[in-house]
Amino acid sequence: MIDIQIEPKQFEYDIQSMVQAFYVGQPFKINEDLEESYRTLKVIFQEEKITASLYDEAKKLFEDEICCDFQDRRETKNALKKLLYCLMRKDIGQDLPWGNLTGIRPAKIPGMLKEQGLSDEAIRKEMKETYFISDNKLDLAMDVSNMEHKVLSNVNYKGNYSLYVGIPFCPTTCLYCSFTSYPLNRYKEKVDAYVDSVIKELRFLGKQLQDKELNSVYIGGGTPTTLEPAQLDRLVNALKDNFDFSNVKEFTVEAGRPDSITRDKLMTLKKQNVSRISINPQTMNQETLDIIGRKHSVKQVIQAFNLARDCGMDNINMDFIIGLPNETEDMVKYSMEQALKLAPDGITVHSLALKRGSRLNMNRQKYSDLNFDNNTKLMDITKEYAYEMGMKPYYLYRQKNMAGNQENVGYSLPGKEGIYNILMMGDYQNVWACGAGAVTKLLSSDRKSATRIDTLKNVDQYIDRIDEMIDRKRSYFVN
Repeated sequence: MIDIQIEPKQFEYDIQSMVQAFYVGQPFKINEDLEESYRTLKVIFQEEKITASLYDEAKKLFEDEICCDFQDRRETKNALKKLLYCLMRKDIGQDLPWGNLTGIRPAKIPGMLKEQGLSDEAIRKEMKETYFISDNKLDLAMDVSNMEHKVLSNVNYKGNYSLYVGIPFCPTTCLYCSFTSYPLNRYKEKVDAYVDSVIKELRFLGKQLQDKELNSVYIGGGTPTTLEPAQLDRLVNALKDNFDFSNVKEFTVEAGRPDSITRDKLMTLKKQNVSRISINPQTMNQETLDIIGRKHSVKQVIQAFNLARDCGMDNINMDFIIGLPNETEDMVKYSMEQALKLAPDGITVHSLALKRGSRLNMNRQKYSDLNFDNNTKLMDITKEYAYEMGMKPYYLYRQKNMAGNQENVGYSLPGKEGIYNILMMGDYQNVWACGAGAVTKLLSSDRKSATRIDTLKNVDQYIDRIDEMIDRKRSYFVN
């Protein structure tokens, strides 16, 4: 347990983010009296300085302070994170690959600095001095930022929007998953009613946004291909009936689980001009699939991929997770070798994040014998294979509690980049979202903050209270 004492209490999120980055897996308490703790961190905000002290029980290990101008919150936050980083680095004895950068959009920072007119050299200097970021990760952030701007040069995204539709059903719930997902075998009889409710939400939204240009559409989940062909067809027809697709640059459907994919479903997507799908094995090692509860085989992944190609799908992404239980360097290489043979158009490499709502996190003691290792070397392996496949990075984000303090990165062949991923994760435009657990994100004019409109996660409640979900969006248009 990490005992965090803050006086006066402020910047809690930034402090706990730094603590979690260094002391991975250690729980923490803020401003509580703990009888025992692994470390005690004291942060004191004074008139013109911040003092931070690190203790092992009563023994003071390290202490330092930094002067700052409390009138500028951004500069205060950066000064605080510098102070904490240097303090905890002394304790741990190593640097973090992303330095003190805890935000989820590392590529957004160089992108906005470039928009301010800074050169690449000046941006690199600013990033190194402010965040202590490693050269390896800085190169990645810069490459992604440059690719984002290249891709978006052909998209009229300013002032327009993208659309997300959530399908919360899955064949089974994976061990690590915290997304809104419901096992199909228990909810099969409610799928039609759910689709009806989503369509009702779409009808309302389409009327309100008819004067705006729609740039990209993403149907995600869960697993959208748990829907039957007729249900998929009905949903997409409703989308096209209520939204103008003439300026849509990309239409993505997550096929996700290979055990949900059939020829009829793929042909339905092809008929509806879906331009991009994602088939997500997460790993090509059968023993890992069994541990995480995927309930499908590696053979099914290969069959589903080849079937998609046979049905004419020419932009197929594959998701992989690094840091899955007991996966070694050789196992990661094996997964990448299998991907190389299949030759997808893109791969997205995720670092395992132990989310609070996952079974893996809630029952951590049960899985205490499993290792969840990730490091820069493993991520570099995936990068090397992506480059061998002719891909470049275009998409980057980070999450709390990531294995090895790493990142999620998307690679693609030229012209096969996931436009929705760039627009959404880079905070380039508003994303309107429909469905249970879907979150609409509306950006401020300077793209530095966002208003979020939530929908209920529970499928039954979403269906029963769909008018209320619509009213939540209606209030935005009224105002």
